[in-house]
Amino acid sequence: MHKLTLQALMGLAQLVLILAIFLFLPGWSLNYWQAWVFLFVFSLSVLLVTLYFLKNDPRLIESRIKAGPGAEQEKSQKIIQTLASIFFILPFIISSIDHRLGWSDMPPYLVLLGDILVALGLFIVFLVFRENSFTSATIEVREEQKVIATGPYAIVRHPMYAGAFIMLLGVPLALGSWWAFIFVFLLFGAIVWRLFEEENFLSKNLPGYTSYRQKVRYRLIPFIW
Repeated sequence: MHKLTLQALMGLAQLVLILAIFLFLPGWSLNYWQAWVFLFVFSLSVLLVTLYFLKNDPRLIESRIKAGPGAEQEKSQKIIQTLASIFFILPFIISSIDHRLGWSDMPPYLVLLGDILVALGLFIVFLVFRENSFTSATIEVREEQKVIATGPYAIVRHPMYAGAFIMLLGVPLALGSWWAFIFVFLLFGAIVWRLFEEENFLSKNLPGYTSYRQKVRYRLIPFIW
């Protein structure tokens, strides 16, 4: 348990450090208040989620630590995860350059809205994790896994991705950059690609998932898609 806690907290610290580097180094300035507020909101939100599950569901944390292209088994998922990693980092780099060169003029109330969306998206992800202990960072089916159709899963089939979309929509706003939306939308495309492949995999390998798809019609957005 101590080792898992150390791994999880070190992983979070590394992520925050990487984000900080990409937020401040390209623009060559620490005078970027939007980035500081974002890092605080993001870091605190993820830290609280991590501490909660370290105490209440350490197995979920263990499954989430194994992530990234190298953890995937299928070639297509390795490609998707590689693209997703690139598209995830680029908004931070562009936002930093944007701030330095003054490309975007975003009012503070939209920046605040972005931070709220970041926290809201991560809260939805927290609700998903609490409802479904089988939520892994890779596409897989465990031996004892079953279909979850309660909580957020009763509304859309992929509530974790829905929460991630909300969080990611908030990132360019929180960082005050209109140009960063370009790469966020590219990241959305990679996530949707992964979503389709995940549904196909679960339909073939998770008993009851096909019936669940018929019961819950919407993938990401209630009453729309």
